[in-house]
Amino acid sequence: MTKPRYSAREMLARLIAFDTTSRLSNLPLIEFVADYLSAHGVDSHLTTDEATGKASLFATIGPAERGGIVLSGHTDVVPVDGQDWSSDPFKLTERDGRLYGRGTCDMKGFLATALALVPEFQARELNIPLHLALSYDEEVGGIGVRPMIARLGGDLPMPKIVIVGEPTSMKIVNCHKGMNSFVTEVTGLEAHSSNPHRGVNAIVIATELIGELMRIAAEMRERGDPSGRFDPPYTSLNIGTISGGTALNIIPQSCRFEWEFRNLPGQDCDEIPRRLAAFAESRLLPEMRAVFPGAAIRTTRGVGFPDFIPEEGSEAETLVKRLIETNEVRSAAYATEAGLFQQAGAATILCGPGDIAQAHQPDEFIDPDQIERCERFLRRLADYAAG
Repeated sequence: MTKPRYSAREMLARLIAFDTTSRLSNLPLIEFVADYLSAHGVDSHLTTDEATGKASLFATIGPAERGGIVLSGHTDVVPVDGQDWSSDPFKLTERDGRLYGRGTCDMKGFLATALALVPEFQARELNIPLHLALSYDEEVGGIGVRPMIARLGGDLPMPKIVIVGEPTSMKIVNCHKGMNSFVTEVTGLEAHSSNPHRGVNAIVIATELIGELMRIAAEMRERGDPSGRFDPPYTSLNIGTISGGTALNIIPQSCRFEWEFRNLPGQDCDEIPRRLAAFAESRLLPEMRAVFPGAAIRTTRGVGFPDFIPEEGSEAETLVKRLIETNEVRSAAYATEAGLFQQAGAATILCGPGDIAQAHQPDEFIDPDQIERCERFLRRLADYAAG
């Protein structure tokens, strides 16, 4: 069988050509990667979600044993709908010394570089295995990586170190905030708008709840971040969507809003929803139920990411500092699967090519120098694994 070889740029062009927007299946990309790895004698283990037609892929290069180093990245990308692109977002385009396309930065650049180097990894006599972990639906809550992580230490080897290749401009990131999402639904009572006292206005109640969340948000800003490492330097809170009501002359019976907060590492993630529930129980529900006993306020937790807590001097941080030749570490405000791997017991670090400022933007791009720096980094990692 012919063993296909690609430069990192050629591999990036192949990966960009797969439209892996989170609402679509990533299986064509996963099948391409599995076939490519198989041609080089590398077996792939898929974790498939039959309902969505998506899969994660785990593959090992080197000795098939527990331990080793995972190179982790997500295959899905955010939508291009409504964005003004200067070129086809699903065709790699070089312009003005930059490589444009959806996912070039976030985060097919890292995956393409790692995959392009597979023949070199295979040619080395690795003493420490290198694992590839490609997941799906990271952009909508890290859905795909969770069942794959659940297999680690079972039928898949439990790594000692995980390197998540999110775009960090090849800097070392050893912590980030968590992301917690919620939906709050208010059930009131419909009535004619001329008789507001006979109804329970769900939209008005929702605004009371949102007002309380904004008061909590202001308190979080005042608390701040003692480490001074994050931007913004506090736990942030956002109301994302709100919907309710049926007509201007009807007291709205229902209202629903989505909200989230990005917590500093180590913060009690139950505090904010607990305080909102206490406010609802003590301040709102008694008056609502005095008019309508069936009135309700219900908050449910959605998908999210745990915070990624710094582990100074961990195996992952020590190794990547050595390979990058720096002692500088940074933090990130965005969330990744790093906290999930950390919770599973693996020393974890973020380091990958591209600038996060370009992620999710129209005309997303990566600087070719970032790809080259990632290649050098991964070759040094292979030297370490072989040594």
